[in-house]
Amino acid sequence: MDHWQGYKRPPSEQEYSDEVGTGTSIEPSEEELADFLQACNRLWQLDLNRLEPGKDYQIDCGEGKKVFQKEDMAEGSLFCYVDEDIFRTKPTFARFCSLLDNYNPNAGCKEVVTSEEKQEQAAFIEEISRTAPIKYLHKYLSRKGIVSENYQDFKRMLTSLWFDLYGRGGTSGSSSAFEHVFVGEIKQHCEQEVSGFHNWLQFYLEEAKGCVDYHGYILPRRRGETPDSETQLLTVQFEWNGVLKSVSSTLVGVSPEFEIALYTLCFFVGGEDNYVQLGPYSVNIKCYRFGNKIGSVFPIAEC
Repeated sequence: MDHWQGYKRPPSEQEYSDEVGTGTSIEPSEEELADFLQACNRLWQLDLNRLEPGKDYQIDCGEGKKVFQKEDMAEGSLFCYVDEDIFRTKPTFARFCSLLDNYNPNAGCKEVVTSEEKQEQAAFIEEISRTAPIKYLHKYLSRKGIVSENYQDFKRMLTSLWFDLYGRGGTSGSSSAFEHVFVGEIKQHCEQEVSGFHNWLQFYLEEAKGCVDYHGYILPRRRGETPDSETQLLTVQFEWNGVLKSVSSTLVGVSPEFEIALYTLCFFVGGEDNYVQLGPYSVNIKCYRFGNKIGSVFPIAEC
């Protein structure tokens, strides 16, 4: 975290990773252009920064439970450890994490975005734009005529799509796609509830700080599909700052650039329900639109 302060400098003054190697094919095939579900699985294959369970991190799923059960079925934390070298060797992870503390978790509170935070956002987009999933996303959407072929225009579009503020809960400028999907918000209705919060890195960091209390995984509908330490698609229950999230699905160990690319692709090309295959996982990427913005987008395990 010591070098995260450097991410607040103007993006042009920062150092970035090299562009993804030329040996990685980022051209969408005709089959993928005709069937965006194939493109989603291609993104999974292009996630070169995805972590390896048991090597880069270790989880303990604890006991299973039904959604309606509110008692804590997990004796310990979900994350036993995460190899912190990843924050040095995978800059997109570190840049993503540096953005997570820029937000007020209370839904309906107007966000104040400083110039330094805007520079963090631009630098994050610049970093992920050098990776295979984002380059593939641009090729795919530009071939479809959805975005400009100019890569700088595309990066500005990504920044706007994910970071522009909009109103949620009756207050203008109180939310953004990034905040809702990856950071999470606490709704202040009759009974408080956690909204959004679908990212494993945010879960890990908040759990390490003692702000997340893991309650256990949600029992799958099919027998024999019980998650274990190798599973990278989890449906869990937890409390955040003392407020319950009764059910939440999360892709564990995936890179920030993969999630940004996958969810952006579903927003532009898919519908509300997007039943896809991501490697070994059958997933519904649920995508809610908020006008021309992302209202929410998250994975649902199809089992």
